[in-house]
Amino acid sequence: MIYKFISNTFYLPEKGILIVGDLHLGYDYMIQQSGVLLPENQIKEITEELEEIFKKIKKDKEKLDKIIFLGDIKHSFAYEWKEKNYFNEIYDFLKQNFEEKNIIFIKGNHDTIDYSFNKKLVDYHIEESIAFIHGDKNFPEILDKKIKTLILGHLHPSIILSDKQGIKKERYKCFLIGNFKGKEIIILPSFLSTIEGSPVNNLEDYEDYFSIIPKKNLKEFSIFIVGKDDVYEFGKIKNI
Repeated sequence: MIYKFISNTFYLPEKGILIVGDLHLGYDYMIQQSGVLLPENQIKEITEELEEIFKKIKKDKEKLDKIIFLGDIKHSFAYEWKEKNYFNEIYDFLKQNFEEKNIIFIKGNHDTIDYSFNKKLVDYHIEESIAFIHGDKNFPEILDKKIKTLILGHLHPSIILSDKQGIKKERYKCFLIGNFKGKEIIILPSFLSTIEGSPVNNLEDYEDYFSIIPKKNLKEFSIFIVGKDDVYEFGKIKNI
């Protein structure tokens, strides 16, 4: 399978599919409601970043026919009118770039309410030998032997890098790639910049019930950070 990392997204050039991790629409609004002064620019950030990615794919003369969101489209577990408005804004933006049938929203554990008018949220999506899921639940269909690759979100992986003295520390979103039950697994970071993610440097608090990938298997996954011009591999989680 040929693939590319583009910013925080994952691109399949042969299929013309762009995959986007957790959006958590309404996260900034939740922070505001808690009393923190935070600009309300989540939609602007998402649309501008996606536009840049679309332009890059077009500039490289590659096709882009479909976009798949890996769940946790919304953030609150309850109904929030702001989140519904955000969803409609994102959906209107996407419809300017894709046919509606080629906009796929997968249901995440935060997606307790389907804000779409035509109930677009699905538990999983399959394209030939590739299954796209959120990552919190397993489904018999994705475990079929014809499925060779699982692409998921949910974990919001990141890595903390520090200097030799441990004085300066920075956190970076990262992709995780490994194997589980004979299938290649690709885990995307969250898309939103304000959600830095959960560092894989320390998995002591990781509980196996949280994801379909048990901790002992996750430790064997390799870490990839996407820079401005290059992709950097940092080896396996168990070795950092």
